[in-house]
Amino acid sequence: MLPNLKIWLNHFEYHAEHPRRIADGISNVLTVTERRLVASSIATFQLGEQSSGGNLLRAAYRFAQEHDAGEVARITELLIREEQQHAALLGSFMAAHGIPTRQHHWTDRTFRWLRRLAELELALGILLSAELIGNVYYRALEAATQCQRLRLLCRMLVADELAHVGFESDLVLSMRAKKAAPVRFAVDLTHRAFFMGTALVVWATHRALLNAAGYGMFGFLKACRAQYAFYLQPPKRLGLVGTRT
Repeated sequence: MLPNLKIWLNHFEYHAEHPRRIADGISNVLTVTERRLVASSIATFQLGEQSSGGNLLRAAYRFAQEHDAGEVARITELLIREEQQHAALLGSFMAAHGIPTRQHHWTDRTFRWLRRLAELELALGILLSAELIGNVYYRALEAATQCQRLRLLCRMLVADELAHVGFESDLVLSMRAKKAAPVRFAVDLTHRAFFMGTALVVWATHRALLNAAGYGMFGFLKACRAQYAFYLQPPKRLGLVGTRT
């Protein structure tokens, strides 16, 4: 199991004690044109952020019991809590601009259904796909607006998500490393296909905003693929053994 679980636990416990806040003095002007561009897109991502994470947490507790790794369960609990805080921050911004929240969206229902079927490794793979693509999306959202409060919020969310992705990818790669080489290859190939399919769906669903930020379909897919390669490139392909840059 990961030798640095305690480091990740310290990180998430620190952030739980110091939740994200945006200072009141930050300019919060969103033009009519920007609101029209971002409203529906933000509402869809806000819905995804507010998941209770019950299925993921149950999978983490099962894994922790089977592998004597209580830190994994606790980190997952804190990670989910941080995601819910992201939903609250986005919800607060939306409320300030009269942007209605979504109660459902087919992409969110699909992700939740998949996570219900999954053990921890698969559940983390699905979550990783969403978060890696989300990092590209939030950077695009920042580029698509001049609203200083929204731009700062995007940077804060990306900063937190990078830590989430770091922990999750470390754990996923450590689990994959225990598998036989042909199994690892098949799992990676399947995950890549799922990831790129998901990225394509996100581009199609949010293409107006992404185009405004300068992302055509191929540019967006390339940026998403680069995120996947950095965090989930199998060590053998990097010329490393048991480590990841």
